[in-house]
Amino acid sequence: MKYSAPKGINTSAHIGWCPGCGHGIICRILAEVIEELDIDDRIIMVEDVACGEFAQFVMNYNSIGGAHGRTIITAAGAKQARPDAIVIAHPGDGSAYAIGMESTMHCAIRNENILALVVNNSIFGMTGGQMSPATLVGMKTTSSPKGRDSAKQGQPFDAMKVISQMDVAYCARGSVSTPANVEKTKKMLKKALEKQMNGEGFCLVEVLSSCPTNWNLQPDESIAFMKEQQEKTFALGEFRNGGNK
Repeated sequence: MKYSAPKGINTSAHIGWCPGCGHGIICRILAEVIEELDIDDRIIMVEDVACGEFAQFVMNYNSIGGAHGRTIITAAGAKQARPDAIVIAHPGDGSAYAIGMESTMHCAIRNENILALVVNNSIFGMTGGQMSPATLVGMKTTSSPKGRDSAKQGQPFDAMKVISQMDVAYCARGSVSTPANVEKTKKMLKKALEKQMNGEGFCLVEVLSSCPTNWNLQPDESIAFMKEQQEKTFALGEFRNGGNK
């Protein structure tokens, strides 16, 4: 385990996330991978107008602010303009699978050589805690106060079941619920960036994360919710690795 912060992390930043949020852990392990691959000067982060946008203040990389739901398509444009860069889109589940669904799908169809790092906390975090496509059945949100009803709103969207069937380079889902899962997620991010460096195509790594504020739970309770509820709905693992499903 590395105890010093990677050079990609701005330790003097005073802007961050709510207590118990997983975004900070995800940014930390991403920065560790970038440093290990020695590609700090090649990174372009594309941040969404949502919780992930705070990454631009805590990470020392070039960044672009994308419109809400348009980070993945913006990242594809940045990669085409700067093919030498390593481009990472950083949306949430609401952004990538609701307002930005067409961008996610068509970038996968074209096998754009980027990494879509989707933080899935099963809710629209920044805009008020509304139901997202990845909200769990029965989960209460500001727009589903009685809980998600599968008869009315359908089942939660599982991106792995869709993207893994497409001709993409890599498709995986990790979590930050335990130290072991954090290490596994880090390996997924490293593999995805290596594939981009090799020009293999579109990589989607979804990371399950907690949102204590909008889940109306204490941080420790939110970790239990991830393990007992979220990870039962969204299986962890690698779902496509090149030509192998």
